[in-house]
Amino acid sequence: MAQISHNDFNFILLDEIQLKYPELIKLILHTESMDNNEKQYWFDILPSMTDEQIDRLFNILETERHQLEELEVRYQEEIKTLNEKHLIQWQDLQSKKTKDKIQKAESQDKWQDEADDVLSMLNDL
Repeated sequence: MAQISHNDFNFILLDEIQLKYPELIKLILHTESMDNNEKQYWFDILPSMTDEQIDRLFNILETERHQLEELEVRYQEEIKTLNEKHLIQWQDLQSKKTKDKIQKAESQDKWQDEADDVLSMLNDL
């Protein structure tokens, strides 16, 4: 009997199964469609399955893995697109805030200049 630890769970399977189906074992361990008890169930019944059933299980899990990889690639591309869009929006917002600060500072400078002119005129009286 062999013991395989994966994600803090210990699976038990026959040594010959581990030697005969290493790729299938990896697929079972890494599938997201089964919980640990279901994975152990498949390890337990593998010795009694026919070659056709084992091939079918392998194909199902392999197809699932490929589809998840494709989804992950698509998901990453969408995230990248969204990040770029939001970066542009954020930069536009920062640019607007900077312009507003400059306008406010210019307005205060203008007001200060006008106040200085009024004070100067009063001093000249």
